[in-house]
Amino acid sequence: MPAKYLVKSLILLVFVLCALGAWAQMPNPYGPPISLEAAKAPAAAALAEAAKNKWTMAVAIVDTSGNLIYYEKMDNTQIASATVAIEKARSAVLYKRPTKAMQDALAAGGNGLRILRLHDAIPVEGGIPLIIDGKIVGAIGVSGDTSDHDGICATAGAAVINK
Repeated sequence: MPAKYLVKSLILLVFVLCALGAWAQMPNPYGPPISLEAAKAPAAAALAEAAKNKWTMAVAIVDTSGNLIYYEKMDNTQIASATVAIEKARSAVLYKRPTKAMQDALAAGGNGLRILRLHDAIPVEGGIPLIIDGKIVGAIGVSGDTSDHDGICATAGAAVINK
């Protein structure tokens, strides 16, 4: 194989390996599911961040199986955000990764396009696993504004628990 093809092949291999690393699941094991009381804190923090920025949001907290534990929607939030927030949370917990990782992989194209075929994978920022004592106990999903604003609110909510 000529040297120029070898170099191109190595560059492609490095790119693919980096893309796979971004998509890799979190190494954290699942723990006991988050309780209703514990679920209220990240939801409140996400809603406070939304209110501070004058964004209207829906927030969902799911357990380790992706079942809804807690939900709250601000007044005047678009109706579709109710379902989207739950779906983002479910996607984050089932795939053990923030939904932003899926969004980034999809945006990169190539192998990342396979995400479109994964059941319950929502490749839109705003879903983040919740971790207590190194174990995934559920996830938060936020929807209502742009995906980056949803992500800011979800991050604020997850920060209450993920320490």
